[in-house]
Amino acid sequence: MASDPQDLIEQLQSNICRVVLGKGEVVRLGIVALLAGEHVLLEDVPGVGKTLVGKAMARSVSGQFHRIQFTPDLLPADITGSSLYNSLTREFTFSRGPIFANIVLADEINRATPRTQSALLEAMSERQVSADGQTYPLPRPFMVIATQNPIEFEGTYPLPESQLDRFLLRIPVGLPQREVELEVLTSHREGEPVDRLEPALSCEQIVTLQEAVRQVAVEDSINGYLLDIVQATRRCDELHVGTSIRGSLALYRAAQAAALVAGRQYVVPDDVKRLAVPVLSHRVITKSYLHGGQREAVEALIERLVDEVPVPG
Repeated sequence: MASDPQDLIEQLQSNICRVVLGKGEVVRLGIVALLAGEHVLLEDVPGVGKTLVGKAMARSVSGQFHRIQFTPDLLPADITGSSLYNSLTREFTFSRGPIFANIVLADEINRATPRTQSALLEAMSERQVSADGQTYPLPRPFMVIATQNPIEFEGTYPLPESQLDRFLLRIPVGLPQREVELEVLTSHREGEPVDRLEPALSCEQIVTLQEAVRQVAVEDSINGYLLDIVQATRRCDELHVGTSIRGSLALYRAAQAAALVAGRQYVVPDDVKRLAVPVLSHRVITKSYLHGGQREAVEALIERLVDEVPVPG
């Protein structure tokens, strides 16, 4: 089996693209988040393949996978688990919830109440769950792939800023081209292709790739370029809240992962530039903020700010 990082990444990417057709950039960004050891939010209208992308990524890693369908009546304990009384031992035993997995698909996350959404915060930030005075570590690797519908849709609750900040990337999925959609129709004649997808990499190989990401070199000039972009969001008159320090770290780590995915051991300015929108657009708040629902406008603003920042030579 391949051991070179580039070979492993190509195996993973080609495996996912066997069932996720015509969405190469979405798959690439998903792998960037996985190798950075972070989480990803897939956002778009229903029926464009958000859940398919999440399932394909999860099934391509030979770890434990749990899917949680978020609904208005879902409770925090339904995610993290709860203590149950054992009448034989006369003791309470903690029953682990579906969050205890290597990859968790939080489907339609914004259909649950903010209280339930917040149950993911500790797990996503600290890779652990606290319950009844005890702390339970989560397995490695650990990743949350969340899907959400646009906030204008009926029955949705906007994700709190603190929850959004835990996602490394927010990725719009989009509709496929006509020829790709025709291929989708053909491939689904005999059922869901994703159900027959075999793992491409083991959990140990994913952890090895995540450790390799940390070794990717970042020159001081790249750090300066990254911070110039961050500072531009903080000075922008159209933004009420600019990028936080966590956002700076997220862009740094994402750029390292993108460099490794591209087959490099060093970050170039284009890594930072290409990732600025998916990393930063959900971490800023415009002065005309109206319960979210303006992703395209914010992304265009971030693109404009990035274009105005001089690129290091």
